[in-house]
Amino acid sequence: MSDEDLEKYESDVELKIYHEYRDVLPMFKYVVETERRFYLANKVNVKTADSGGSAYFEIDLEDAWVWDMYRPARFVNSVRVMTFRDVNIEEIDKTEPT
Repeated sequence: MSDEDLEKYESDVELKIYHEYRDVLPMFKYVVETERRFYLANKVNVKTADSGGSAYFEIDLEDAWVWDMYRPARFVNSVRVMTFRDVNIEEIDKTEPT
């Protein structure tokens, strides 16, 4: 497989995931962005923890969808994310058109 073929394959998969995201978005209450992943979830709990003077976040998600092209199944019952990086959590406004 050439580099061009691989790039086309990855672009096609990302486009499919984007279409899936648009389809499933109305099913969820929150959008969660981390440095590594993008999630949709119906329940989010964030805790700040300490690790030797550095703060990190523990994010527990329930009833979630994960944007990840390498996962065969993107719907998961629960996810725990631990990160030292920024986390963005937004409540989805159900009145805005998607």
